[in-house]
Amino acid sequence: MSATNRKIISLSHGEATSDGAGVRMTRLIGSRAQPPLDPFLMLDFFGSERPGDYIGGFPDHPHRGFETVTYMLAGKMRHFDNHGHSGVIEAGDVQWMKAGRGLIHSEMPEQTEGLMRGFQLWINLPAAEKMSDPAYQEFKAAQIPVVQREGATIKVIAGTADGVAGPVRAPHVDAVYLDIALAPGAAFVHDLPEDHEGFFVVYEGEAEAPGETGAIALRGLTLAALGPGRTARLKAGAAGAKALLLAARPLREPVAWSGPFVMTTREELMQAYADYQAGKF
Repeated sequence: MSATNRKIISLSHGEATSDGAGVRMTRLIGSRAQPPLDPFLMLDFFGSERPGDYIGGFPDHPHRGFETVTYMLAGKMRHFDNHGHSGVIEAGDVQWMKAGRGLIHSEMPEQTEGLMRGFQLWINLPAAEKMSDPAYQEFKAAQIPVVQREGATIKVIAGTADGVAGPVRAPHVDAVYLDIALAPGAAFVHDLPEDHEGFFVVYEGEAEAPGETGAIALRGLTLAALGPGRTARLKAGAAGAKALLLAARPLREPVAWSGPFVMTTREELMQAYADYQAGKF
């Protein structure tokens, strides 16, 4: 096995939590089990057929200083912000929102029954971008390219696979966001920049990836943080697997984080609260 293979350095099944108006979810990054992985601040998985687990949604709330990435696997969510931007995110769609200097938005279910399932990721912004104007990159499922390999189907949301580039651009961290579906026993191999943090999230089926002393089984909802190297490897089990591969260049900047605001100093953090209370978002 090549010395450049990225090996699993930690595993997490996340922690059950709730956010917004009681939406039940599993926190895969940003918990005691898995602290932030620079520049990734938080990653939540939500998935339920019980309306009571999601119907309250996420009423109006502010953000400043980072990006949120919503990727829907099933169901519909309506987004609205105080700058007049709105839209519906459906199965297979992605919304990459830069909160920048601040906005107030809501994310509410556009359904009263059925399965609601997906991921929301928080990515830190560099200090130079924290007070930039809010912006959106929104793409429907049909706009996200798909790469076919033997035994593998890869949706390229950000970064590239086999020379095919995803529609999302995140140059400040050079982000990679791939959604991978593997047939039973199929292998996935992908080179990442060596300076990037990276991890797999297996969210269906079973798989295995290299560890320090051999292959490590990944069962259930599992986040596998990858160590240094270049090549990320994943092999599906007998029932196949679905997984995300995420990677990005660390910012290596101070983080002052409280609730919905992520800045670089305590003074900036206090100013964010003051600006919000003064109606400057």
